[in-house]
Amino acid sequence: MNRNEQMLRLITALLAEQPEYNSIKIPETAQERWRILRSLMNLRPPMPADPDFLALQDTFLQGETARKGITRVGDLSPLQEGLYLWQGNITTLQADAVVNAANSQLLGCFVPCHGCIDNAIHTYAGVQLRQACHELMLWQGTPEPAGTAKITPGYNLPADWVIHTVGPIVSGGLTPEHCGLLRSCYQACLALAEERGLQSLAFCCISTGEFRFPPEQAAAIAVKTVKTFMREARSLKKIVFNVYKDRDLNIYQSLLRN
Repeated sequence: MNRNEQMLRLITALLAEQPEYNSIKIPETAQERWRILRSLMNLRPPMPADPDFLALQDTFLQGETARKGITRVGDLSPLQEGLYLWQGNITTLQADAVVNAANSQLLGCFVPCHGCIDNAIHTYAGVQLRQACHELMLWQGTPEPAGTAKITPGYNLPADWVIHTVGPIVSGGLTPEHCGLLRSCYQACLALAEERGLQSLAFCCISTGEFRFPPEQAAAIAVKTVKTFMREARSLKKIVFNVYKDRDLNIYQSLLRN
């Protein structure tokens, strides 16, 4: 079964689960099929999935990641001892864990094909990730507070684990409370990784996208918090600051090369 046929089967299965979208015409081209498939995955509510669907989805998603190319933390060069800077797609990074900038529902982004990291991580991990987060939230019984962290398997990501953290939302001017909550996000992720005995952890730029935290201040908090924690770390050996935009690359290069 080729890639286009895999997508057709997955789309058909998702439409059977979500009959409200049955009016969608399944396109012929691979690019358009991928957009429909991703949209349906993004819209799918948390619920168990058929084992046959999961087997095909897992094969497809792992193939998609392999096509993009996997970057291994062990192949990167540090800018400082134990501290790495890498520009790229975090869903292709093979680390013990990657950090997801989540929302307080912890269920991923439901906006079809949205450009946020939460959407990308849930898309390429597969529908199992939303279900795992749903079970965590049912157990917790309340929305996830800002400045805390939860861990789930990475499923179809190259990373073994995903650590989900909710950053502060900046509306109006930046306040000491915002800064304290962002610091707590980094501390909570690091502590959880250390508790699990992980050796490598990749951070995205928490809160600097949809949550509007100024990127320069956010990066300064990230680097300072990580450096402080790593002085006493036991298992953690490698921390990757993952950036996507050139702007963020320049900010972190300035901080880590001084």
